Parts: sequence; structure tokens; C-alpha cells
Amino acid sequence: MASKTVKVGSTVGLHARPATIISDAAGEYDDEVILTLVGDEDEEETDAASSLMIMAMGAEFGDEVTVTSDNSEAVEKIAALIEKNLDEE
Repeated sequence: MASKTVKVGSTVGLHARPATIISDAAGEYDDEVILTLVGDEDEEETDAASSLMIMAMGAEFGDEVTVTSDNSEAVEKIAALIEKNLDEE
């Protein structure tokens, strides 16, 4: 299993627009992609293919998120998106 921890680059955090972009990208893969908010007491796993679950995670600008999947390409793509400021695209 591959994983990578990155900081949220979107100034509004992982809210509507960034969450939709990330979930659309995760949905392109057959393998499940999981997000975990670092430091979250529950460390609940979030399905990266669900924009609603991403928004519910509550990740803000600068928070660390770990991306995990059996597909290393998916991990790299989703991690890169999380690091970008997707509000300016």
C-alpha cells in the first residue's frame, strides 16, 4: 500500500470546489483512495471519491492529510491536487 502526507494548499481548505476536483480525480481509478486528516482524534478514513465526505473531514489550509491507496499513481495524483490551491484554477 502506498501513502503520502501533504499539506492542504487551498486557501479555503478542502471545501466545495477542491473537494469536487479531488473526488472526480479519485473516481477515475478502480482502486480505493483513502484520505486521513493528520492529528484528527478519530483518524477516520475518508473515501477520496466522495466530495461530501472530503468536505465533512474539515481539512483547512495548512492541515496535513495522508493519501493512501494500493495504486501509487493515484496516491501521487491526489496528493498533488491536495497540495495545490484549487480555488485559483
